[in-house]
Amino acid sequence: MEDCLSKKMEITVSEAEKRTGRNAVNMQETYTAYLIETRAVESQSEGQCAPVDSLWRRYSEFELLRNYLSVTYPHIVVPPLPEKRADFVWHKLSADNMDPDFVERRRIGLENFLLRVASHPVLCQDKIFYSFLTQEGGWKEMVNETGFQLKADSRLKALNATFRVKNPDKRFTELKHYSDELQSVISHLLRVRARVADRLYGVYKVHGNYGRVFSEWSAIEKEMGDGLQSAGHHMDVYAASIDDILEEEEHYADQLKEYLFYAEALRAVCRKHELMQYDLEMAAQDLTSKKQQCEELATGTVRTFSLKGMTSKLFGQETPEQREAKIKVLEEQIQEGEEQLKSKNLEGRDFVKSAWADIERFKEQKNHDLKEALISYAVMQISMCKKGIQVWTNAKECFSKM
Repeated sequence: MEDCLSKKMEITVSEAEKRTGRNAVNMQETYTAYLIETRAVESQSEGQCAPVDSLWRRYSEFELLRNYLSVTYPHIVVPPLPEKRADFVWHKLSADNMDPDFVERRRIGLENFLLRVASHPVLCQDKIFYSFLTQEGGWKEMVNETGFQLKADSRLKALNATFRVKNPDKRFTELKHYSDELQSVISHLLRVRARVADRLYGVYKVHGNYGRVFSEWSAIEKEMGDGLQSAGHHMDVYAASIDDILEEEEHYADQLKEYLFYAEALRAVCRKHELMQYDLEMAAQDLTSKKQQCEELATGTVRTFSLKGMTSKLFGQETPEQREAKIKVLEEQIQEGEEQLKSKNLEGRDFVKSAWADIERFKEQKNHDLKEALISYAVMQISMCKKGIQVWTNAKECFSKM
């Protein structure tokens, strides 16, 4: 971890800016650009103030970076990006992706994504990632030159692998089920939180009615007027505080959402393993078939029904020379197939070893982060309840002085 980029460089996404430009089909569009600032840590430790380098990136460029990392490092649980459009929000908040509050939360999420990658023992060393942080012009061309998109497996192939793998690895099957359950639990938790937020918003705002009634009442009371007016003021302050409270809650919800999206990153690793297993089984099946063909040609016996077998019976057998030529070709193909199978087996073992090391790292990170987020959320709720008790304590003192 000492070699991680996060130890050598400060990385921040310091601001977001709304812009207007032309898209790929020359139509005008409005988008948000984010300012990435980096500063070397070494010179600061020597008492010098390192210069800040900065560049602007769009959300789509962050997406391109993450897609590149996912394809290039299939065995790694690649950190997810924050959501492009708001989901699981309580109805008083805007779901517009240009809403300033949402853009600010997404800015924080994008910074967190960069810090996650910069602190990962493998991803932090990637040259494309470093260029993303330091080289504004020509970065997209550099990514495309890697040819990573050609390595991306098609969805149809992935679907085939899911249903046709004969000997799936039990550990990856269980991990896929776990990621599904994790996503389901967090989704449910976020929906519950949104419903609670709606009801809480209503309760707080209704306290504003106390303030209005006490204020109106104070106007017709000479001796009790000051106490009622003061109590009404406390209620008004209490009612207004809910907006800041629920905005703070959204930041805790975003921390949970990150692991909602991490569940998909876990599934992606499982899919990659399924594809490798599928390719391995297909290679083994093809090798077995060629060995059988070679044996049939060598012995002159056909074990299974085939169109070729029927054709030779109807139109005559092949000459010994033709048979020898076919056997020679098959032997070459068998040798090539055995080497390929050996290579795929070795590749599969390396993938499993690397993937499980990264999954263990991810689990440790997940346990720490979710524990911290839930404790912080509970502390916030306790603080909120204490403020409510204080408001009513203040109102009680106001009533006592009447």
